[in-house]
Amino acid sequence: MQHRAMHLQGEDLYYTNFSYDPACYYFLYIGELKAYGLNQFVREALQKRVPGREVRFAAIIPDVCVQYYYDDVIVINPLCGGAAANVTGPEPGPSTSCRMAIGPFMTAVSASATVRSLIAAILENQPELYLSLFESVVEMTLDAIKGVSILGPDKAIARHWNSKLVQFSELTKVVPMVEGEICRGLPALLTRTAVLRDSWPDGIFVSAAYSAAGINSAVTHSQDEVRRRFTAADSDYLITRYIPHDLDPTVLAVVANADDVYIAGIADQHIVDGNRFVGSSFPSQVTADQAALLRTYTIAAGRALGSAGYRGIFGCDYLIDHQGGIWFLEVNARKQGTTFEFCCTLEQNLPAGAPSLLELECHAVLHGRFPPGTVAMDDNRRQLHWETYNHKVVAAVRTSGYIPQNTRERESFRRVAGRELAMDYVIVEHLGTPLTVMPGTFLARVISVARSRDDVALGLRQGMNLVKQTFQEV
Repeated sequence: MQHRAMHLQGEDLYYTNFSYDPACYYFLYIGELKAYGLNQFVREALQKRVPGREVRFAAIIPDVCVQYYYDDVIVINPLCGGAAANVTGPEPGPSTSCRMAIGPFMTAVSASATVRSLIAAILENQPELYLSLFESVVEMTLDAIKGVSILGPDKAIARHWNSKLVQFSELTKVVPMVEGEICRGLPALLTRTAVLRDSWPDGIFVSAAYSAAGINSAVTHSQDEVRRRFTAADSDYLITRYIPHDLDPTVLAVVANADDVYIAGIADQHIVDGNRFVGSSFPSQVTADQAALLRTYTIAAGRALGSAGYRGIFGCDYLIDHQGGIWFLEVNARKQGTTFEFCCTLEQNLPAGAPSLLELECHAVLHGRFPPGTVAMDDNRRQLHWETYNHKVVAAVRTSGYIPQNTRERESFRRVAGRELAMDYVIVEHLGTPLTVMPGTFLARVISVARSRDDVALGLRQGMNLVKQTFQEV
């Protein structure tokens, strides 16, 4: 039988270079461009389930770039002007790039007539369609279509566990929780922070129920800061004592059921302004005893999630104080920004043929257990070191230069691990030029990989300097 590719067109698209081939088996990735690389591992996991057909994917993203180095992208971003090119050519280019919040983006994708038409076409040629999401959110409704399902955590369960209030209430007896309390409404927040200000002299961390990457949260040192930063009268807030500390370790893991939790690894987060994440480094600088405790606490938290029906990747953030004590900060019931780097690290350290991190998640979601041959990464036998840097714009900038988007990060890990290279760094997802980039948008990311911490730092500095040469503040 001969098949003809379907070229995607639609008024609700910003840009696409995707065409559908009915001879292939497809899944859809829906999320930001920063996680595009994870699709390589999802594709390989699904290929084992569908050995007779080539597995491909379409990546539905909100990122508005001047040009796209990645194949099979579908761009939807109503905030940046709606439809623009709808074709593979570079003209007409965008003038502004802005970041869409995950909820509105998923709402726009779910309402897209073009996306729904594509799903209908795919389901004519395969019995099911999996959606691979960076984060499972309730605004995604495409899984209500018969035959469509999310290859990740349940949306409602993820929403429940992403609440800082739920975590504080339900994990207090599971992990070492920082002293704090829940404030029901703004008046209670103002009253309690005023009362606790003297007894918590290093600062009071305030967070809305849902916050990430420094949004809807702040380390406050005065009541004026609280009043300026938090204004929603009917919101509930979590307040905790701010603890001066040395390290911000984060643990990436996968839940398969109420008992089985796989630890992918531990990295150190780099935090500025008290709560703004800018990157991570591996291996962590925690001691062996601290690492063992971090794994124990994360498994305990994962089992709590698993008992509630959560299946898939999650992360736990901690801090280590000046005395070496470990304190739990939060669960992120979703993939983490360095999930791809951990996939590459595991690939190089585990025995050949061992299931990848994304295969573990797929199996956990579809079968409630880990696949045969699952192996833990007990040590960093290939001596891989890496660090990431996210350049998120905090004030509007105008780009005057561009850096080609590197699509070979996985190869860099392989070549360094194989000692073909001593070090390498890549700059990924640079938006291009000329472009006005609005606050809160990722301009580019840098990933440095080497066999020593010093070489990683060298590559990261070089990459960061290159990024900073491509823009000026407006």
